[in-house]
Amino acid sequence: MHKTRNDIPEAARRTVTELLAVPLASAIDLGLQAKQAHWNVKGANFIALHELFDTIAGIAHAKADALAERIAALGGAPQGTVQAISMRSRLAGYPDAISAGSAHLAALADALAAFARLARGGIDVADAAGDAVTADLLTEIAGDIDQQLWFVEAHLQSAA
Repeated sequence: MHKTRNDIPEAARRTVTELLAVPLASAIDLGLQAKQAHWNVKGANFIALHELFDTIAGIAHAKADALAERIAALGGAPQGTVQAISMRSRLAGYPDAISAGSAHLAALADALAAFARLARGGIDVADAAGDAVTADLLTEIAGDIDQQLWFVEAHLQSAA
């Protein structure tokens, strides 16, 4: 841990920075999965999905940045390398051989739901550690990702 004047006790800061390492890796992974969908989507709703997936990628990368900056503010060292992401992300691997919009929608819906669940799971841990700021950050992330999940699922529901 780096020295900081942050008044959260070091043990709590250590707990929270370790907690945030997983959502950080998962947010980066989510952004890359959304880009994979953005680059490879095909079908009748191409442009709408192409733009939606790019928006999701941007949001995921912004959430990753917020998580990394919180880790740094607490005295931790955020890890965003490919190796760290591979070890820490809790998202399922993205399917390689899909192109249909509905297949990308389903895969991204699963990833968004898993990431939102992961963010929600850390709220109580951060709160119990005495870090309401991180709990609020995770709450905001979960809400924003839930909204993106709604947008994606709306496409799936119209196809059903």
